[in-house]
Amino acid sequence: MDVLIKIFEQIEKILDFSIMKLGNTQITFWLILYFLIQLFLLFYLAGKLRVFLSEKLLVHSKLDVGARQAVGTISRYVVLVLGFLVILQTVGLNLTTFNVIAGAVSVGIGFGLQNIASNFISGLIILFERPIKVGDRIEVGGVIGDVIAIAARSTTVLTNDNIAIIVPNSKFVTENVVNWQYTDEKLRFRIPISVSYSSNIEKVKSLLLEVAKENQQVLIDPLSSVRFLSFGDNGLNFELCVWSTTTSHRQGTLISELNFAIFSKFTDNAIEFPYPQRDLHIRSGVLEINNLSKFQTGD
Repeated sequence: MDVLIKIFEQIEKILDFSIMKLGNTQITFWLILYFLIQLFLLFYLAGKLRVFLSEKLLVHSKLDVGARQAVGTISRYVVLVLGFLVILQTVGLNLTTFNVIAGAVSVGIGFGLQNIASNFISGLIILFERPIKVGDRIEVGGVIGDVIAIAARSTTVLTNDNIAIIVPNSKFVTENVVNWQYTDEKLRFRIPISVSYSSNIEKVKSLLLEVAKENQQVLIDPLSSVRFLSFGDNGLNFELCVWSTTTSHRQGTLISELNFAIFSKFTDNAIEFPYPQRDLHIRSGVLEINNLSKFQTGD
């Protein structure tokens, strides 16, 4: 028993050992341990609060997924900032003693941490203005995919190949961003088609509209349409325009299905697709044509 008491006394002496003095506060191992424990609990509880707000409390509200995620993330940041200030006060640290440190950090941000600060501020702008939100189909900087998470520094985009790409938040503020679902889930798809000059154009139009009507992914309202674009070098150029809400995450699939259906429909109805045609004019000289069959038969 005496041995345990001596061990505890030694541990207490080590924990109470003064490392340095900051203002009127003695920095000890025990104070550092207490600070780290409080900090861990703060991050843990802030994370739990975000999950509770976005996935439980606000699920039954009228807010969409993106709005719930934004509320949860902003609440987490607020709790972290306020909690950190409270922890500093509970350990006895006077915030005025950090003026010099804050000044040094500001200089560091100005020179070496510009990108981090820019991405963090851009993340706050995204959460408040919501130009993009979780679940949106977006395109930025050559990256096309679904937004699955918006963090303080970066946004995670999941492509159709199931590859997660981490995009810095500043790109969504400084570059052009294509948001396929910003105002409405309806998207218009354009499928170009070329047919031979001998085709009946009214029949072509009718068959294209039939293809659109038979596809379950194509909306009835707005109506599908067919455009006669131009007289091409090799054939007549048309464009089938259809609307869909269920294929914004897989545009290529719908276009492929329609192309398969168009080829089958045109083949069944004797609508010819054009082939490249070129006229060769010999202005001078002699063109010699040999019969290759005699060389192949050995004559």
